[in-house]
Amino acid sequence: MALYSEKVMDHFRNPRNVGIIEDADGVGEVGNARCGDIMKVYLKIEDDIITDVKFETFGCGSAIASSSMATELIKGKPVSEAMRLTNKAVAEALDGLPDYKMHCSVLAEEAIRGALEDYYNKHPEKKKGGIA
Repeated sequence: MALYSEKVMDHFRNPRNVGIIEDADGVGEVGNARCGDIMKVYLKIEDDIITDVKFETFGCGSAIASSSMATELIKGKPVSEAMRLTNKAVAEALDGLPDYKMHCSVLAEEAIRGALEDYYNKHPEKKKGGIA
């Protein structure tokens, strides 16, 4: 059995949504000191919809694949749906990650939540019920 699924390998070799949004509405950055992975997520939000999302990731293939898949899962979605994204959903969308690489999907979830928190800090009037 292969260590990584074809989806993980595809998102590692051909990551989606890589880059920076200069005038981002929300930015979230997280890191894991133990493994050295760092993720930064940029959001553009219009009328409560995530119209664009980009990421920069310094890390292993699983970290890059998790960032790529997470951005694909929230792009074009309402903010409320993005707030409910879990690391488990990211890992499942990638057809699984090895147990010792699950922290990569956790970082992706945390980076998105951080970007949403930043968005709400900049636009408190848009906050509805808080971040889950």
